[in-house]
Amino acid sequence: MEEKILKALAAGPKKAGEIATETGLAKADVDKAIKKLVAEGKVDSPKRCFYGIKA
Repeated sequence: MEEKILKALAAGPKKAGEIATETGLAKADVDKAIKKLVAEGKVDSPKRCFYGIKA
């Protein structure tokens, strides 16, 4: 699941709902995975409610 999210974010920052739609995952699952990826330092939030791959 995390790999799908990272692939979706490769194109640029997106909202969790957009990631869920693009990957076919449930938004609640995307929210949990993003929270974990942020804690691991792989994803950040460049703008409120948007997530992107940490540079």
